[in-house]
Amino acid sequence: MTAQVEVSAQANSVGQPSETTRSEKPVNAAAVKKAVATGKEMSKQADVTKAEVARKMFETISGEPREVIIQAFVDGAGLTPKGAQTYFYNCKRKAKKTS
Repeated sequence: MTAQVEVSAQANSVGQPSETTRSEKPVNAAAVKKAVATGKEMSKQADVTKAEVARKMFETISGEPREVIIQAFVDGAGLTPKGAQTYFYNCKRKAKKTS
């Protein structure tokens, strides 16, 4: 059992930075702040889903790097980091389908 722990620890330290150590700068910081504020306001409404909040936020910040959008979803829509990734891919796929 110890060998498995050592192997997995080595696999995690092979040159790939974890997501928490990456930091992307927003292209338009004002738009990101606006999207987060919009998300927080929409989240207060009882009949609005997190998916609707994320889609509305994505409209505003779709040109930002992936990490910035995911963090905005976490901050504005109240999603977990894993949930924010899922919503990001769903929003991205839907935007690609409509264009």
